[in-house]
Amino acid sequence: MNVKDYMQQTGKAARKASRELARADTAQKNRALLAMADAILRDQAKLLAANAQDMDAARKAGLEPALLERLALTEKTIAGMAEGLCQIAALPDPVGEVSEMAYRPSGIQLGKMRVPLGVVGIIYEARPNVTADAAGLCLKSGNAALLRGGSEAFHSNQAIAACVHEGLRAAGLPAEAVQVLATTDRAAVGELITMPQYVDVIVPRGGKGLIARISAEARVPVIKHLDGNCHVYIDDTASPDKAFNIALNAKTHRYGTCNTMETLLVHTAFAEFILPRLAEAYWEKDVELRGCERTHAILGDKVRPASDEDWASEYLAPILAIKVVKDLDEAIEHINHWGSHHTDAIVSEDYGRTRRFLREVDSASVMVNASTRFADGFEYGLGAEIGISTDKIHARGPVGLTGLTSQKWIVLGDGQIRS
Repeated sequence: MNVKDYMQQTGKAARKASRELARADTAQKNRALLAMADAILRDQAKLLAANAQDMDAARKAGLEPALLERLALTEKTIAGMAEGLCQIAALPDPVGEVSEMAYRPSGIQLGKMRVPLGVVGIIYEARPNVTADAAGLCLKSGNAALLRGGSEAFHSNQAIAACVHEGLRAAGLPAEAVQVLATTDRAAVGELITMPQYVDVIVPRGGKGLIARISAEARVPVIKHLDGNCHVYIDDTASPDKAFNIALNAKTHRYGTCNTMETLLVHTAFAEFILPRLAEAYWEKDVELRGCERTHAILGDKVRPASDEDWASEYLAPILAIKVVKDLDEAIEHINHWGSHHTDAIVSEDYGRTRRFLREVDSASVMVNASTRFADGFEYGLGAEIGISTDKIHARGPVGLTGLTSQKWIVLGDGQIRS
């Protein structure tokens, strides 16, 4: 079967499965989720063996360190996948939730009901844990899922898919409710994003090039973010210990994630006090620093000059851009101009300035006195996330169960007619 025919067949099956899922009750969906988690824990050895096969091929292919980190499965990440599915099972089911009910002068009662989107196509690179997260979130929110993982994670994804299908069967749900594409042909992506008759929304998770291509070519709505150029601004009223710990964690906790800080902004009145201490901690962790002229004057020749390209970069690596700013206004202006509208934080003890930062920074997540690394679905109590949206549509920030649903108007009457 050629790719086009295969994708058409897969899409039709997903659409049919989505209608069956719409009839599933919460208990049935939760049984499937818990059975998936049990299968993943039971088959840990199989998952690690499949992942080792992928990792070996990826190293031989010269995959970048950041992608290798994302590709790797460990006992901890496998336990995290199972825990994520259990957390999703414990969350309230958004499907069927009715809100804003009110009587109109005609006597009809009007409100909104939350409903699934239908069929969700998810395209992702490297991270095999996305297979479990996406399956769980789509299932609980009543959506069928078409999952296209990267070719570098093919064996890992298929092994996880087997656990997912076992869970679906245990709950009497169709296996087609979650389909992991059994092809690495890139033409499958082109078909997936141009099948509006079968697919209701696309969620791309991967590099900027992949997401830009999908956004340009898709005939299906896309929930996306292109990159994660995140900032921490240290105000001159900041607690020194809070500022140090947050700025260090936001950059060095993990380098290859979209919520990692890539640019540090420091108030000019605080720079000489905090930057030397931070720089020593960064250098101990082999983080390369690139700074403005003022940063260079404070820290010396170990800091490379920063360019406009640095202010705009998502490094996903142990590299940090640093800029000394004169005040909060300059910090906000810099973030809104150079940032990617993903996640940005302020460290300050001034109530008025933190409230201004929350109001004026145009990002999906805006934080006060906390590390940007908290910007993910697990930490937000969503159980997991399908991705992080920097769009301004119905879903913004980490997209969990509610972000995978829509609302429809419902009207309750008792024989009313319009006069």
